[in-house]
Amino acid sequence: QVQLVESGGGLVQAGGSLRLSCTASGMIFTIQTLNWYRQAPGKQRELVAAIDRGSDTNYADSVKGRFTISRDNAKNILYLQMNSLKPQDTAVYYCNAVSFSERNYWGQGTQVTVSS
Repeated sequence: QVQLVESGGGLVQAGGSLRLSCTASGMIFTIQTLNWYRQAPGKQRELVAAIDRGSDTNYADSVKGRFTISRDNAKNILYLQMNSLKPQDTAVYYCNAVSFSERNYWGQGTQVTVSS
């Protein structure tokens, strides 16, 4: 089992920045990929950014150049640095871990609200 706990969400004005954190515990060694997803009201959950064990990263086109995903392996923390935030970034952001056996684990989510 893997447990994920997000923090760092909040209310910010357009153009501002936030950093989300996701602390992982449990069977960390089984994790292959760590991801950030988001879900806006009335919309499907979408993948925002991903990072694998080799620290290769991928981003949704909508956040490229503005968001940065990173991981601190010593502390078992996943980060999402979000800059130049836009109102359309408003959503609940979820941390996700995928194991080598392709089992998915989810955090409880953290709300990000960007005001115009």
